[in-house]
Amino acid sequence: MRAVHLDRFGEADVLRLVEVPRPVPMGTEILVRVVAAGVNPVDWYTRAGDGLLHSLPMSLGWDLSGIVEEVGLGVTRFAVGDEVFGMPWFPREAGAYAEYVVAPSRQLARKPATMSHVEAAGLPLAGLTAWQVLVDNADVRPNQRVLITAAAGGVGHLAVQIAKARGAYVIGTAREAKHDFVRSLGADEVIDYTRTNPANVVDDLDVVFDPVGGPHAEDLLSVIKPGGLLLPFTAEQPIFDAAAARGVRVVEVLVEPDGHGLESLARMVEFGTLRVVVDKTLPLEAAAAAHLYGERGRTRGKIVLTIVDPSPTSAVV
Repeated sequence: MRAVHLDRFGEADVLRLVEVPRPVPMGTEILVRVVAAGVNPVDWYTRAGDGLLHSLPMSLGWDLSGIVEEVGLGVTRFAVGDEVFGMPWFPREAGAYAEYVVAPSRQLARKPATMSHVEAAGLPLAGLTAWQVLVDNADVRPNQRVLITAAAGGVGHLAVQIAKARGAYVIGTAREAKHDFVRSLGADEVIDYTRTNPANVVDDLDVVFDPVGGPHAEDLLSVIKPGGLLLPFTAEQPIFDAAAARGVRVVEVLVEPDGHGLESLARMVEFGTLRVVVDKTLPLEAAAAAHLYGERGRTRGKIVLTIVDPSPTSAVV
């Protein structure tokens, strides 16, 4: 089968399309014929050597949507031919930039019938991140004031919808050109972060979700209520210290595989309260171009690689 590998860390040109043996599922695992694979910032951080994986060679990618090709002993959730999606193994290597992936069955879920494989491939990692932050950690409730930075991005555009579906008053940050897009997702207010420091124009926040992370998150502590919650991707010790002085909790974000969470996201899709916006679709062999596009930092929604035609009669290498 074809898969995207790297044998050294570096720029996007280190990605290589290679032929490797097709994996075989063990007990409780399924073999998925991948139709589409999502591309996430963690992919290019990993490729550059800045991620959590440092053993080479490695295959890239976690997000996938596809069709069950084979089931291992003990699998009861799925049968051959079922359409599934998920982000297995994270943060261990999953190798979703490939024609086949083996995964634990309980780390995947049935693909919503209303979604294409391309859309479904863009949902798992970003969607579970937003779900685990806003639902599992923050327990966002009606009328709470929630600020989401980078609200037009892969994680942000899903987080806006999840927070809004839970009844929150949602404030997003985005460049002015994306304000209409963020409002279309349900945001009540949108702030142009290139012109205005959000900390200067908002207050009385219950939850701040900062998918960008970094030192600017400390500015936002001043506008979070005592007892409120800051959820950044990364935070240094000074932020924890400053938060403690203000009576604000800080919880760093690291998503984990979660079949039940995927099922909750699927229900939202089926109910029409969540949609995945795909900014760009590229073939598997253009994985390097997908990384270059994402690293520009101007994505609206998700980037997805297409692997094979999902029809049963399509040829698979």
